[in-house]
Amino acid sequence: MPPFESRFPGKLESMIGSVQQTFDGQYLNPTVLDAATAYFTQTIRDHPFKNGNKRVAVLFTHVFLMANKVEFTLTFDEMYQFAILVATVSENKQVSFEEAREVTKTIIQDFTKDLRQPLLF
Repeated sequence: MPPFESRFPGKLESMIGSVQQTFDGQYLNPTVLDAATAYFTQTIRDHPFKNGNKRVAVLFTHVFLMANKVEFTLTFDEMYQFAILVATVSENKQVSFEEAREVTKTIIQDFTKDLRQPLLF
């Protein structure tokens, strides 16, 4: 993992804040699946760190899912391949952010158990 100081100032806080955003008292990412998808995709796409963004995305998303009592069933190798896929899709200029997010959401949904838990930021 890269040292925390190797991040771009403000990017991480901005990313976390955007995932926790509300409108009219409602979260814009209202479910655990939506928030996990946003954290994973944005960490890889927005590069808050100078190095290790995919590793941080995998770790952060896994911890977030565990904190919300959701089991992520991908193996370590599958998680690595998943992060590479999302990075590749996200870097493709012909793929919109929403499309990249949908790919991410589908994979997280397919490899998690019990998405009905209340959301814990």
